[in-house]
Amino acid sequence: TLTKLNLSTYRLTYAGTQCLGDALRYNTTITTLSLQYKRIRYVGIPRLRDVLRYNTTLTTLNLENNQIGDPGARRLSDGLRHNTTLTTLNLRYNQIGDVGAQSLAEVLQHNTALATLVLWSNQIGYVGGKHLGDALRRNTALTTLNLHYNKIGNIGAQSLGDALRHNTTLTKLHLSSNKIGDVGAQSLGDALQHNTTLTTLDFMWDQIGHIGAKHLADGLRHNTTLTTLNLRFNKLGDVEAQSLAKALQYNTTLTELDLRSNQISEVGAQYLSDVLQHNTTLPTLHISNNQIGHVGAKHLGDVLQHNTTLITLGLWKNQIGDVGAKHLADGLRHNTTLTTLVFYDNEIGNVGAKHLVDALRCNATLTTLELGQNEIGDVGAKFLADALQHNTTLTTLNLRVNDIGNVGVQSLAHALQHNTTLNKIDLSQNGIGDVGAQCLGNALKYNTTLTELDLFSNSIEDVGAQSFGDALQHNTVTLILY
Repeated sequence: TLTKLNLSTYRLTYAGTQCLGDALRYNTTITTLSLQYKRIRYVGIPRLRDVLRYNTTLTTLNLENNQIGDPGARRLSDGLRHNTTLTTLNLRYNQIGDVGAQSLAEVLQHNTALATLVLWSNQIGYVGGKHLGDALRRNTALTTLNLHYNKIGNIGAQSLGDALRHNTTLTKLHLSSNKIGDVGAQSLGDALQHNTTLTTLDFMWDQIGHIGAKHLADGLRHNTTLTTLNLRFNKLGDVEAQSLAKALQYNTTLTELDLRSNQISEVGAQYLSDVLQHNTTLPTLHISNNQIGHVGAKHLGDVLQHNTTLITLGLWKNQIGDVGAKHLADGLRHNTTLTTLVFYDNEIGNVGAKHLVDALRCNATLTTLELGQNEIGDVGAKFLADALQHNTTLTTLNLRVNDIGNVGVQSLAHALQHNTTLNKIDLSQNGIGDVGAQCLGNALKYNTTLTELDLFSNSIEDVGAQSFGDALQHNTVTLILY
């Protein structure tokens, strides 16, 4: 019995839309309908409106990128007024503005079935944001509202914040790239002190600074449900990091804090490190693309020696260098919980690579190590190869863009003949030629655990490719060459 229908790869005309709508109107088996990228526009929506009115089995409707605009949103809303089964509606990339948002919001005040509404990348401003906020005050079904890349601004955010004080069902709210500043963040932060259901709050690519961060931190002090807070690409510096760190002293539910791409230095890193010495609930911290340097790395290295909660630490592009790598390596020697270290683009060179390799000899928990863009070269690759011959926990190793040539890859190939745990290795965008490819091809004849080998954008030609062809007769690894 057909339950899922995906027509995203087929050309669908207006007449085709009409025929499809007529067929689905009384269909009793289809639960998922995907019509993304069909350019249905609002003229094709009436048939789908009728489907929503009369169909009693459809639960998921994907209309991403169909240019339906406000008229189309209004017609869909008419269908939703009578629908009691649709739980997921994706309207991403549809040129829906405030008028369309108002139509959807009016339906949400009474609809008791829709749980997920995706309005990503539309043209909804603060007026539409206000209507959606009003809807959330009364709606008791929606659990996920995705407003990524709209223009609701501070006024729209204030309306949503006011609604969250009363709403008891929404668990995920995505507000990235909405021009939300301190005023909007203040309203949502204050709401966190009262809301008891929200688990995910996303502010990526907004304009939050000191005041907004302080109110969000105050909200975290008292909130008991939020697990994920995304503040990537905002205006957060050391003072804001301090506010959030203080909140973590009291918060016992947050499991992921994303501070990537802000302006946090070694001072902010110290504030966060101090609280991590005692925090027992935060397993994921992302502070990549900041400016913590080797001093900040030292603070975090000290944390790793004692913290037993942190599982994922993101530190890429932080100007850490080989000195900072040594500090982190010292922490890894004693750490027993960290499984993922994202460390690419930190200028550690082969010296820094050796420090981390020495730590791997002692560490028995790290499973993913990302060292791309670190200029480790053939010498660094040899250090890593030596460790891989004995390491029994690492499953993913990323060495892309590291100036590794045939000599370095020869060492890695030798290690792969003995290593029995590594599943994925990324060697893309290095300087590997046919000689290195032959070494890897030979290793694959013996290695039985590697599932993915990425060699995209190297200098491998026919001779090297032939080596892999021979190896793949004995090995089922996924090979990426182009």
